[in-house]
Amino acid sequence: MWGDRTDKRVAGIIEGAEKAEAAPGSEQRLIADLYRSYMDTDAIEAAGLGPLKARLDEIAAIGTQQDLARALGRMLRADTDALNATNFHTANLFGLWVAASFNDPDHYTAYLMQGGLVLPNREYYVSGNAHMKEIRAKYQAHMATMFRLAGFDDAEERAARVFALELAIAQVHLSLADNENIEKANNPWSAADFAAKAPGLDWKEYFRAAGLDHQGSFIVWQPTAFAGEAALVASTPIDNWKDYLRYHLIEKYGADLPAKLADEDFGFFQKTLQGAQQQRPRDQRGIRVVNAVLGDAVGKIYAEQYFSAEQKAKVKALVANLIATFRQRLQANTWLAASTKAEAIAKLDTLQVGIGYPDSWRSYAGLEIRRDDLIGNLMGAGLFDYHYQLGRIGKPVDRREWCMEPQTVNAVNLQLDNGLNFPAAILQPPCYDPQAPDAFNYGAIGSVIGHEISHTFDDEGAAFDSKGRVRNWWTPADRAHFEDVTGRLAAQYDAYMPFPDLHVNGQQTLGEDIADVAGLIDSFDAYHASLHGKAAPMIDGLTGDQEFFLAFAQNWASKSREAALRQQVVANEHAPAQYRADTVRNVDGWYPAFDVQAGQALYLRPEARIHIW
Repeated sequence: MWGDRTDKRVAGIIEGAEKAEAAPGSEQRLIADLYRSYMDTDAIEAAGLGPLKARLDEIAAIGTQQDLARALGRMLRADTDALNATNFHTANLFGLWVAASFNDPDHYTAYLMQGGLVLPNREYYVSGNAHMKEIRAKYQAHMATMFRLAGFDDAEERAARVFALELAIAQVHLSLADNENIEKANNPWSAADFAAKAPGLDWKEYFRAAGLDHQGSFIVWQPTAFAGEAALVASTPIDNWKDYLRYHLIEKYGADLPAKLADEDFGFFQKTLQGAQQQRPRDQRGIRVVNAVLGDAVGKIYAEQYFSAEQKAKVKALVANLIATFRQRLQANTWLAASTKAEAIAKLDTLQVGIGYPDSWRSYAGLEIRRDDLIGNLMGAGLFDYHYQLGRIGKPVDRREWCMEPQTVNAVNLQLDNGLNFPAAILQPPCYDPQAPDAFNYGAIGSVIGHEISHTFDDEGAAFDSKGRVRNWWTPADRAHFEDVTGRLAAQYDAYMPFPDLHVNGQQTLGEDIADVAGLIDSFDAYHASLHGKAAPMIDGLTGDQEFFLAFAQNWASKSREAALRQQVVANEHAPAQYRADTVRNVDGWYPAFDVQAGQALYLRPEARIHIW
């Protein structure tokens, strides 16, 4: 598949960097040295937990609430999620995100987010589902094992205290579905507001330690979670917090520590939570680390070698066709008021579309990488990235900046920037093939492009105007119609049950489901427009429409272990792949293409099919 092909290409880039013997500090040297530090298991074993000693000593020295606030602030500064290269969990009680402001989209601002959990989300802590209860028991046992392997006594007692604290944090978190309501996330707080609105944490000391003491205001995404978590800082014994910080620090780097800890980390987070039976080879894991830390350095080479100007021009034309078709759908829309329609078309006309790779690249000047110190490299890269993010606050927004690298097999709608990114790695077979018939490419990559365009108008995108500002630009009647139709789509997905005890949460996946439906319809229309009135040619015995829908279905061909599929249903905003393929049920053109009749499993009555735009 494309992921394996892309990894092989990146492996070749890393091998080339190693052979180049480039000058210290050069990007090729950074790539080579970081990869070598990951592959040097002898040095990792010899170092043991030594790289964490200074941080563990700081935790041991905590004696007051002020000390605790300082430690929590330092942890935010030192452990950014962007550099969490091998684990998905975070050590931070709160998270920092720097992006265009909801209210001043021309400048970057600081967002603060709920955090503090190691399991994928709050449902893993609070759900009464029998499977979740089993996961929690195994998680607490895993905690105790990590404490024991790290040399701490009373491991079971420490694990029980940490789990109790994480449970209390989970209980004040917003659910994933609630977290996606942009209007409720737009909460500007001044630095002085925190003491009154979220008492319990010494916020001045926290911000000072985090390097945020000169920041006058923030947007707080989940105010109730901040109030709840800050209260826990005051009400929970400091010794419990010290064990919490120790465990989160060890877990943060668990996969990169000596084998006894790394194997235990894999055993729980990959085997128990996701059903994996064996580790990926270490060289493949090393590629992931290099991509996470030095993504633009690798991406620059990847784009030069694997994405030509000719390919870029062809995809650019395809994107233009889909945008034009979406504009026609908006213009023909019968339920939008004229003012709402005008703003929607303005959003579409101002989309910033990036194809293949960005116009400019991130600089790594000043980042130090040693080939014999993996943990030091990850810590240093985290701090380097954190300072980069802080340096953007208050500056003008670069709407052409990418949030993905060319070697990423994915695509994204950047709603704050009103932009789209389609990295080079997704623009290859089986999703895009410049030699394939148009029907194939419109069904495969065309549906992806349409999906990302449609995010501009999903339940989250609808909250942003054409300038990226959070503003209600809908009439009450328009909004009521939109919520009625999308509510029926959520109910459609609620009915999908991959397991007898677990169904898809249609509200949680709604934004992606809206984009799937609207994007597929847009791409189908664009394909027919590309025929210019001519009949589609037969392709290996298939009609053009059949080829289109089969190419779309092929996008979602996948296999999932039960544990991984359960995790996706509970903790991901995307519906499982098999239900995304079933998007065709809402597309009128799919029915004659395959002569789908009433009474068949996937048939939907015409009035039950969801057509939004």
